Amino acid sequence: MNSFMDKDFLLDTPTAKKLFHEYCENLPICDYHCHLSPKEIYENEAPADISQLWLSGDHYKWRAMRSCGVSEDYCTGNRTGREKFQKFAYALQYAIGNPLYHWAHIELQKYFGIDTPLSAKTADEIYDRANEAMAKGDFRPQSLITRSNVKVICTTDDPIDDLKYHKLLKEVDGFDCQVLPSYRPDKALNANLDGFAEYINKLGEIAGVEIKSYKDVIAALLKRADYFNEVGCRISDQSFDYVPFTIADDDEIEAIFTRAMKGEALTQAEVDAYRTKIMLALGEKYHELGWAMEIHIGAMRNNNTAMFKKLGADVGFDSIGDHNIAHTLSRFLDALNVKGKLPKTILFNLNNKDNVVLATMLGNFQSDEAESKIQFGPAWWFLDTMDGMTDQMKALGNLGILGKFVGMETDSRSFTSYGRHDYFRRILCALIGRWVEDGWYANDEEILAEIVQGISYNNAMKYFNF
Repeated sequence: MNSFMDKDFLLDTPTAKKLFHEYCENLPICDYHCHLSPKEIYENEAPADISQLWLSGDHYKWRAMRSCGVSEDYCTGNRTGREKFQKFAYALQYAIGNPLYHWAHIELQKYFGIDTPLSAKTADEIYDRANEAMAKGDFRPQSLITRSNVKVICTTDDPIDDLKYHKLLKEVDGFDCQVLPSYRPDKALNANLDGFAEYINKLGEIAGVEIKSYKDVIAALLKRADYFNEVGCRISDQSFDYVPFTIADDDEIEAIFTRAMKGEALTQAEVDAYRTKIMLALGEKYHELGWAMEIHIGAMRNNNTAMFKKLGADVGFDSIGDHNIAHTLSRFLDALNVKGKLPKTILFNLNNKDNVVLATMLGNFQSDEAESKIQFGPAWWFLDTMDGMTDQMKALGNLGILGKFVGMETDSRSFTSYGRHDYFRRILCALIGRWVEDGWYANDEEILAEIVQGISYNNAMKYFNF
């Protein structure tokens, strides 16, 4: 029997162990997509206890706790830190097969020096030991980022954000990490959601553009993109159930926009026509600026109406959608490509039925503008599992060029989530190690080292021009 999560955790061949320990275990981290708060990074306040560090805002953990019958006051309520931690530990002992179990123990080992498995019976001991370590050490955000050897963080930011804290972070002495904004225009695209008109008016105010037409929306968004670019932004990010592509003429789009600003109900076709028009303009701008365009596809959000009304969005009531995505995605990318204005693009899917769809879509639009200009994004959210990551890399290996993959990002709100990069690198080395030992790929150490180091760090740094 193997030891519990020891130094060779997941590394089941000699080649895997060599690749991980000698070539990528200690590489820096490029976290090119996350949901960390630049304000929290700048203010750099120490968390009160491990519960605040681990459980505050972490919908992965809340979902697990709810699935074990834990009441909401231990998740998002006002129970004490110890009580919340006890309930999380209780839920974790049943999370066999869930990456949450591995992430938690990687973080305990990496940041707290605790090897004891976490369960209901060890909860109090580990809570006390972790808090003692926090009292003696430095667990402020900037210190955790530095200890994790993170060189680049790309946060997720609305076009109306003033990016104040990104600017301030550039002036912090001794903090060797670029904290860069990412441009996320979802609120300007969601013409069907409540609050759209209020948001558009705010966008116009921030951009200094009087918005009377959808063309003014585009002008405001492009102006804000220029501002983001000045502050160091190199990435845009859009999230869709499926990528829209419905062509309509200017008069139709104008009528749709006017109705949306009045709060009138729109059909899905109308929403898609408006989104298509805006996204084509944004795509051209991203190409002009040399940005990468991330497209996250497949989340079905806010399923629980009662809890949405009570707690709002992003608290653990989302799941995987099952739309067909190939045709409209192809037409959207092609519409930009025929004009020579398709930006570098990273395609993320949330339903593993679409792995081979995206892995083959890449090859339609590659060019010499960048190595693997069109990327298959890493396994994301519900696919951020051992099987999910393995299946994504197998699909890319089978149908594309795995060696130029830009690798892992945390997609997290937690300052200790960098253990996920360790998890990813182990899974990567295990997969490649098995291929080598089975005689499927040449045992050329120099090339193998280049591949695993590239996927772990170097490819992303080059691709995004960091």
